[in-house]
Amino acid sequence: MLIDYHTHHARCGHAVGTLEEYIQRGIEIGLSQIGVSDHMPLLHVNPQTYYPEMAMPMEELPRYVEEAFELKQKYASSISVRVGLEADYIEGWENEIARIINDYPWDYVIGSVHFLGEWDVSDFRQVHHWEGRDVFEVYQIYYDAVQKAARTGFYDIMGHLDVIKRFNYKPEGRQQEVAELEQKTLAVIAEAGIAMELNASGLTKPCAEMFPCDRILKAAIELGIPLTVGSDAHDPKKLSENLDIARSTLCKLGVRELATFEQRQRVMVPLQLKSGHK
Repeated sequence: MLIDYHTHHARCGHAVGTLEEYIQRGIEIGLSQIGVSDHMPLLHVNPQTYYPEMAMPMEELPRYVEEAFELKQKYASSISVRVGLEADYIEGWENEIARIINDYPWDYVIGSVHFLGEWDVSDFRQVHHWEGRDVFEVYQIYYDAVQKAARTGFYDIMGHLDVIKRFNYKPEGRQQEVAELEQKTLAVIAEAGIAMELNASGLTKPCAEMFPCDRILKAAIELGIPLTVGSDAHDPKKLSENLDIARSTLCKLGVRELATFEQRQRVMVPLQLKSGHK
C-alpha cells in the first residue's frame, strides 16, 4: 500500500495547492491513501504581529475540516483520504491544544515540536536564534518538549523527530550525549504506544538527511515503535517526494508494515516499495 501521511496546502500560508489538487495528484501517482495534515492555528503567539504565513487562521480550521471530509467522500472510490492535523506541542498550552484535537473527528493527529517558546526552530527566517546559544542545551530543551508531547496522549504519530537538526546545527563532540537524549525520547514514545513518522523532507533541507536519521530509526525499530511515512509536501507536485527512499530504507531495516489511521484507530498495512510516481 502506497501512502503519504504528511501534507500541507494553501490554507497554512506557506504552501501552495488546494486540498483537492493534492488528492487528485495522489490518484495520479497511484497512492492508496493520502493523509491531509495541515498545521494547527497559532495559539501562543499573536498571528498579527508574529512572522507571517505560519499556519491557518483559527477561523479557517472548521472550513479545513469540512472541506477535507467532503473530499474524502467525493473521492472514496479512487483513493482513501485520511483527515489529519499537525498539532504543535507547546508547553503551557495543553488545554487549548486538547480542545482543538477533541473538537473535530480527526482520523489522526501528528504531534510535532516546532516552537521553543516563540522561536520556531524549523523556520529559515529564525535561524539567527542559534547565535550565541549552546547548541547542546537547545537540543536538551527540544527533546524534553518532544517527550512531554508524547506523554500528553494527544497524538497518534510523532512528527519529524529530529527536526532540530534541520539547519545543520549540531552539538560538536557531544554525539554520545545527543544519542542518549534520542534514546530517552524514543523510550517515552514507545511507552506511550504511539507511532512515529519517517519524514523524507529532510533530504532537501540543509541537514540533507531524513527526519529521523538512521541511528534514531534503527533504535525506534528495536523498540517496536510503529512507523509511517510522510513527504511533508507543501506543493502537490512534491507529493510523495523521496518516499521511495524512505520506503527502501525501512525495508532494508526489516520493516514490513506501516501505520495508517482512521478515526484515531491504528491499522498496520503492508509496506509496498514500488514508487507511485509517473
